[in-house]
Amino acid sequence: MQDFITLEPIKKINGIVHLPGSKSISNRVLLLAAQAKGITKLINLLDSDDVRHMIGALRQLGVVCNFSSDSKVCDVIGIGGALQTKSDKKILFLGNSGVSIRFLTAALCLQNDEIILTGDLRMQARPIGDLVEALRQGGSKIKYMQQEYYPPIRILGGYFGGCININGNISSQFLSAMLMMAPLADQDSFINVNGMLTSKPYVNMTLSIMEKFGIKIDHKDYRFFYVKGRRCYNTPGYYEIEGDASSASYFLAAAAIRGGSVKVIGVNKNSIQGDIYFANVLEKMGAIIQWGKDYIECIRGNLNAINLDVNHIPDVAMTIAIVALFAKGTTTLRNIYNWRVKESDRLAAMATELRKVGADVIEGNDYLSLTPPIKIRSVKIDTYNDHRIAMCFSLLALSDSKVTILGPECVKKTFPNFFEDYLQLTR
Repeated sequence: MQDFITLEPIKKINGIVHLPGSKSISNRVLLLAAQAKGITKLINLLDSDDVRHMIGALRQLGVVCNFSSDSKVCDVIGIGGALQTKSDKKILFLGNSGVSIRFLTAALCLQNDEIILTGDLRMQARPIGDLVEALRQGGSKIKYMQQEYYPPIRILGGYFGGCININGNISSQFLSAMLMMAPLADQDSFINVNGMLTSKPYVNMTLSIMEKFGIKIDHKDYRFFYVKGRRCYNTPGYYEIEGDASSASYFLAAAAIRGGSVKVIGVNKNSIQGDIYFANVLEKMGAIIQWGKDYIECIRGNLNAINLDVNHIPDVAMTIAIVALFAKGTTTLRNIYNWRVKESDRLAAMATELRKVGADVIEGNDYLSLTPPIKIRSVKIDTYNDHRIAMCFSLLALSDSKVTILGPECVKKTFPNFFEDYLQLTR
């Protein structure tokens, strides 16, 4: 295992990056393909730890996933209904894949056996109580095995439908999990979202993918969703997964800071991923953005600070914080409380590491404000085993100072080849 990677100051950034498949789309499509009637051919499925956890869980549940010899295509043989516990091993270990444990918690509430869902130590500190409470309202039998409101959990099935209230202000994945499961229930579900729905674009992504598999969900202003039960997903035959827009942010940011120009291949304006709006933020800050049929291109400009509500793009908002180190003025990123319940407490972690480089930082309960230093210091960055901290802080090398990233292998969670792809732009 590589303990650290040191990046010397980078003087030039220019080139093209072919993006890996979207993690968010990959895991949603895998789950729906597994429960659909027919075989679904998945193209450009992401190869990363998070997706491997989902595939491993589905296989343990009896779903057949066959990969091509070059691993670029995966045929998922759907079971034509809700997932069922098949293996004698009644435990699914999901690492720190929050999306996997949340989606599978809901999906497995339709089976009639007992199964335990667990993960690593960080997973056991990530709240799941709002989802569990919503599922219990629909008849699910779920028990906490250690700390209340947190994994590991024991699921005994039982969900049938009915009127459900779910909190929307912690994670949109809770709502997405309910929406993907509810059409397979015996009764209709009436889902009411309490509070402000965070990360709304991810719910749009879920609804878009469900429609590709033959199920359309009606809603009223994202506050009320009517989900008709007793339905079945049907394969679209094949599904080509977009390039990961979250991963694109690091390369587009690199161009904005030090370019040259960088073109990321695999996404465009019509993407179902909300993180493409990162390009619009860069444009507001002064970068030049060009859109193509299958790409986004960024060209360096004069960068200025912004004050922005970034609740709709929480993951790439971390990259904005790094770009702000190279911008003129004080940048404030608002409405980001959900950073605290991600792979790490990202709000605290970002504030700590940004102060290391010399930035003047204010960490609020749900916001981050930072003023860049006159000169960025050479530092060692603690990553907290969080892939996005490792990737966004690698951009510090675009200054005149080197940066050392501790625990760089955490990028395997979503982007195993990140450092190779990043450094090839400097040649």
